[in-house]
Amino acid sequence: MAKRKNISAAQAWEQALTSVSRLLQKFDSNMQDKAGVSVIWYDVLLHLHHAPEKKMRMQMLSKSLVLTRSGVTRLVDRIEKAGLVRREAAVEDRRGYYAILTDEGEEALAEAQEVHRKDIRTHFGARLDKAEQQAVFNLMSKLRFED
Repeated sequence: MAKRKNISAAQAWEQALTSVSRLLQKFDSNMQDKAGVSVIWYDVLLHLHHAPEKKMRMQMLSKSLVLTRSGVTRLVDRIEKAGLVRREAAVEDRRGYYAILTDEGEEALAEAQEVHRKDIRTHFGARLDKAEQQAVFNLMSKLRFED
């Protein structure tokens, strides 16, 4: 790939966004075909897996998702219907609910993680050497915002 001089911030952003978007499309397609879970569902299951007691308030889950924050209630409804999460009213606040990872959700996450890690190695890692992977990590770390 030819390297261009004098790249603007907008051009760099557009290239990054396009590349990530295409990778996510590939990852989503493979994950749905091989594990029956979309990348968006994977994101929800992964957050619940890492949460204390494998549960999160719906509001916190919404804020933590990488791919989408809109429609989290409808998203969790669909995941719940598939048996991968369940909802429970928050005893400390009757207006709030927890999303809780089920055993079936844990199994689906494990299967999806296997597919996802292979895809990352194949479509991302194999195209970048170790120094380039470190550079991507360093650059993206500089852009990370903590709320």
